[in-house]
Amino acid sequence: MKNRIFNFNAGPAALPLCVLEKIKESFINFNESGMSITEISHRSKFFDDVINSAVLRTKRLLKLDDSYHVLFFQGGASMQFCIIPMNFLHGNKTADYVNTGTWSTKAIKEAQLQNKKIKIIASSEDKNFSYIPNNIHYSHDAAYIHITSNNTIKGTQWSKYPDTGNIPLIADMSSDIMSRPFDSNKFDLIYAGAQKNIGPAGVCLVIIKADMLKNIPDTLPTMLNYKTFVSKNSMYNTPPCFAIYTVELVLKWLEESIGGLEKMHEINKAKAQLLYTTIDSSDFYSGTSELKSRSLMNVTFKLKDEETEKLFIQKALENGLGGLKGHRSIGGCRASIYNATDYNAVKTLTDFMKDFEQTYG
Repeated sequence: MKNRIFNFNAGPAALPLCVLEKIKESFINFNESGMSITEISHRSKFFDDVINSAVLRTKRLLKLDDSYHVLFFQGGASMQFCIIPMNFLHGNKTADYVNTGTWSTKAIKEAQLQNKKIKIIASSEDKNFSYIPNNIHYSHDAAYIHITSNNTIKGTQWSKYPDTGNIPLIADMSSDIMSRPFDSNKFDLIYAGAQKNIGPAGVCLVIIKADMLKNIPDTLPTMLNYKTFVSKNSMYNTPPCFAIYTVELVLKWLEESIGGLEKMHEINKAKAQLLYTTIDSSDFYSGTSELKSRSLMNVTFKLKDEETEKLFIQKALENGLGGLKGHRSIGGCRASIYNATDYNAVKTLTDFMKDFEQTYG
């Protein structure tokens, strides 16, 4: 059996080893049920305990009060791109979108496909999405404001979230959810595909304020209505039980092994600083995002030419460092250093980068 590599994939991404070991146990006999975690009924007490624990751990980690519902959807964050305008944009209502790259662009497209009224109030497209816009002026009458908290492809991240007053703030946090503490009360809806920072592919975490449910029409398809998921504790139909179970284990790891989001944030900052320092101290590597907008989750960089980048990725894999190829739309290199990618993995990567530069620089 091949040894495990250091996994820098952007998603599906690394999971904590202790979580994988627990899954291995539960795959045959979950909690002495005599069944695999993949076999238990979603209508059983076994699964009730799993999903309710995942909800409570989410609320504790993010310091959410009882005005928030925690839900689990299938369809990934991409499904939320269309569900959000479907639920909240009706009649003459309009919404504000901030465009910071690929995932924001996709969210905007899904609203436009429904002929919903939206405004792109800020964009960083003028500099190839290498920064997060600031000094943004929001519409006073918007139904909601939509942002993408972290851009996996371009390596940018909101360091400070906007204050939108009474206008509901919605965020796609797929790639940095649970990576740092923040004021959850700023947000009225948060959604996050699990496969980057909190679990495997197959489930999307949605956090929604109860007030947002008031104006959702009853004419929506049942499975595209947030009220359906609230009323049935995310179990109107069979949910992705295994994926939710894994999310619950990751949240338990964050709470009990790491010690919460403050501790996780300190670890994430140390990892990012080590990697960015290695890039900045070299003429061989060059970062692609602006300094003030750099992501703590996805570090993007380039080498002198494509051939050297291909060799870098090949040699890295030979040395047990996987997932460093940049997104197909822009090329280059990318190290995704989510919560489960530990400091030792990043240290091994930076040591390799220095050796590679000495050999091929």
